[in-house]
Amino acid sequence: MSQTRVFTSDAPESVGQTVTLKGWVHAKRNMGQIVFIDLRDGFGMVQVVFGDNPELQAQANSLKPESVVSVTGKVVERGGKNVNAKIATGKIEIQATELEVLNEAVTPPFEIDRENVEDEELRLKYRYLDLRHDRLHQNLIMRHKVISFIRTFLNDRQFTEIETPLITAATPEGARDYLVPSRKYQGSFYALPQSPQQYKQLLMVANFERYYQIAKCMRDEDSRGDRQPEFTQLDLEM
Repeated sequence: MSQTRVFTSDAPESVGQTVTLKGWVHAKRNMGQIVFIDLRDGFGMVQVVFGDNPELQAQANSLKPESVVSVTGKVVERGGKNVNAKIATGKIEIQATELEVLNEAVTPPFEIDRENVEDEELRLKYRYLDLRHDRLHQNLIMRHKVISFIRTFLNDRQFTEIETPLITAATPEGARDYLVPSRKYQGSFYALPQSPQQYKQLLMVANFERYYQIAKCMRDEDSRGDRQPEFTQLDLEM
């Protein structure tokens, strides 16, 4: 039974199976006679129940948020009002029989599931924690899906994906170039591309009739609402 499958759906075919899951402790709830933890990985989240074993309950109750754990247990179905419609795995839960702490976390500098953290510098300092937030995590997954769709769409239409150089000569564009000093040629500089414009024109002359790339572009200018100094664009020519 794969860990990913349990995290990504209610997986009805997994009900009754014993699985081992590894992930982060997202949240913990102590209801007195029973302890719940929400276990999260890069694919989703599932509820784990610690019931009859007092020793296991005490161990689960001591877990800190964002600790990395390994849980073994039985997949059981959640019925009626116990179903959690907010998560993909809301129709199942794991009844734990084993718990191993792989890495105990210190207290995070901010709550991972908090929508707004006022101190932006703190978020950027701990960017690897900030990106665990589901909204930001899903943003990067959506970006991947969009780029994957673009590639499939253009490849099916006989476009050729070609990478053009990033270190080049300065060209007259609408903004200032980022300049990179040359170690070998003292006093000389390379420029980072604002766009692949000249290279794609060369490719047209070279008989690549349908070209595209997911191009990194850099412009030495202030950030704006719709533009950053470093950005990615779909560049194509036909």
